Amino acid sequence: MKLLSTIVLSLLLSAASVAQTYIAQVKPYGKKDWGYINQKGDFVIQPQYRTCYGFSDNGLAVVNVNKKYAFINTKNEQIKIDVKNFKLYSVFGFGLQGYSDGMVAVKVGDNWGYLDTSGKLAIELKYDKATAFDKGYAIVKKADTYYIIDKKGVETEIKDVASVKPFVNGYAPFTDFAKMVGFINNKGEKVVSASFVSVGEFENGVAWAKNANKKIGFINAVGKWVIEPGFLSAKNFDAVSGLARVKTLDGWAYTNIDGEIIKIDTESFGDFNDGLAKGKKGGKIGYYNNKGEWIVAPEFDGGNNFKNGFAAIKKGKKWGFVNTAGEIVVEPAYAGVKFMEKVN
Repeated sequence: MKLLSTIVLSLLLSAASVAQTYIAQVKPYGKKDWGYINQKGDFVIQPQYRTCYGFSDNGLAVVNVNKKYAFINTKNEQIKIDVKNFKLYSVFGFGLQGYSDGMVAVKVGDNWGYLDTSGKLAIELKYDKATAFDKGYAIVKKADTYYIIDKKGVETEIKDVASVKPFVNGYAPFTDFAKMVGFINNKGEKVVSASFVSVGEFENGVAWAKNANKKIGFINAVGKWVIEPGFLSAKNFDAVSGLARVKTLDGWAYTNIDGEIIKIDTESFGDFNDGLAKGKKGGKIGYYNNKGEWIVAPEFDGGNNFKNGFAAIKKGKKWGFVNTAGEIVVEPAYAGVKFMEKVN
């Protein structure tokens, strides 16, 4: 009986894995409009949008229709929205913020509120500032006061802060009135005191932080150094590879959680994502693992970081996708592509 249960569970997990869908924006050659393909390269929505954005994991994407924002599902059907003529939060370098954790911040006039996945106004339009939801909570601002809200709109005031950034993985950086930075949790508790000049994002309980001497190390979720400050610059840890990109007096390299410097034979150092980092050899782009092994051979003319198990790669002037096994899953054929997003 136990063996049968194990087999059934294995089959269910396998089926779930096969059923998982990934969708990316693509622009074919000779076209001005963008469409969407799946991880096999098949179009799920034909090119028809001059401006559009990636799908969120709830299966909704932002598109621009007649100079107004709308949300479509994977069948290209627009969902009905409770509000009209709304604006969306813009994330520098990433474009518009669509749905995150089942909610999306919208602005009508001067006020922000939130829609749920049915398009209903779940949290009323009353905030001066609103950020993306993460693990059930978001940071908002009303007048001069910051609050944490849950998906029902219940507010928790955050006291004695000058500013607060959005939650990432359950922690939000805050700045005090002395311009020092720490972290709060979703209860508004200052779990890491404001004793740093700047900080990164927590990944697997570790974040980079810069001290008053402008040296960078890594702290844990209570603000204790796990890697003493000594770097000139640093990026977030990657959970799969266990490495983070850091800059020393000798240039860029990587560190593990023990603070050991890992050097890799590459002409450029990218951040690790999904266990692989973008590098360059002989002027060509490829991807290596934490042992310096080239899993995706350096043979491409361009490439983006991995996300959700896929990376965009460029041959000549054409873009396609590879997976973390180094296999080309979508042949380079497009004038432009964006990240492959996981859709539940």
